Amino acid sequence: MSKPDYSGVFHMVEQDNMDAYLAALDINFALRKIVCLLKPTKDISHNLATGAMTIRTLTTFKNFNMDFVIGQEFAEDLGPVDGRTCQTTVSWEGDKLVCVQRGEKEGRGWTHWLDGNKLHLEMRVEGVVAKQVFKKAD
Repeated sequence: MSKPDYSGVFHMVEQDNMDAYLAALDINFALRKIVCLLKPTKDISHNLATGAMTIRTLTTFKNFNMDFVIGQEFAEDLGPVDGRTCQTTVSWEGDKLVCVQRGEKEGRGWTHWLDGNKLHLEMRVEGVVAKQVFKKAD
């Protein structure tokens, strides 16, 4: 079974429980409030042949780039997010991309999946779950 191509530009249309998720990451109150107001855009490049993927998260406040090969562990610098580093692996679970981030915080990671023209993102840390939904740009 072939895997879906995640390539495209997606604009956030929904967000749930982000403040609690950021608090679990020890992000200070003022920064949490700013982040919760942002409407990020995801610009994803996905090479199906090699498994290489770049996820660019773009906002008016900060940008964050994540470059990886699906199935290969790498050292991830989360400095722009919370100042931490971790060992990260992104792998397929069916048609979903599941990320495990091993470091200071337990149960940290995320899951991306496509549903029509929508990109779903579920972020987890220490039992707290936040969700975002993005719509593919026309």
